[in-house]
Amino acid sequence: MIGRWLRRNGNGSGPGRDGEHLIEMRDVVKVFATAAGNFTALKRVSLQVDAGEFVAVVGRSGSGKSTLINMLTGIDRPTSGDVFVGATAVHTLNEDQLARWRGRNVGVVFQFFQLLPTLTTVENIMLPMDFCNVYAPRERRRRALGLLAQVDMVEHADKLPSGLSGGQQQRVAIARALANDPPIVVADEPTGNLDSQTSESVFRLFAELIERGKTIVLVTHDRELARQVTRTITLVDGAIADEQQAQAKAAPETG
Repeated sequence: MIGRWLRRNGNGSGPGRDGEHLIEMRDVVKVFATAAGNFTALKRVSLQVDAGEFVAVVGRSGSGKSTLINMLTGIDRPTSGDVFVGATAVHTLNEDQLARWRGRNVGVVFQFFQLLPTLTTVENIMLPMDFCNVYAPRERRRRALGLLAQVDMVEHADKLPSGLSGGQQQRVAIARALANDPPIVVADEPTGNLDSQTSESVFRLFAELIERGKTIVLVTHDRELARQVTRTITLVDGAIADEQQAQAKAAPETG
């Protein structure tokens, strides 16, 4: 999968890039200026993620979890250090380049869904296709309906987000993240506002995506869910304190 993805993007190799890992962060530091002075959210973080991995990032509030994945997606920039995704040096892209790159290569799932309230479910999923012009206009609705079917939401295609439950909105958000068939899905606390049963259902969707060849980096506060991924990374005060390998399960246990 990674070879196909790199050929599709055709970005070439960055300085010193050997292409071994799908995602690589090198000595990433992120400093925020606050009223109380500078705050270092990430402290020389180095991380590698290979194609097909399901990685959970855990830690207490304020440990740097969301900041870390914002570096991976290009939503924010490192103060220093390098971020590579495939052959792309993400930290060197300007805002227009980042928007185009992210739209094609990274599907982002937010904790609070971020669905546009005036668009129907299917229109929300078509929006990334419209923005990146990846599929022919006549194909976009058909593809969006297919994605809704994958998350068991096709019967709600023409509803507004306000007519859906929290779990249903999150399923739609996952479908939207897959709109342009990105190789990577990044999710920031995607089950944080859901009940346990709905959380497990959403987590099963992620496990199915791994089986289809996607790579997922998931921020979660739920350590029970985190135990069911390929690898767990624990952040403490902006630094990686621990990494644990685990055998990925096809679906979480519900008993």
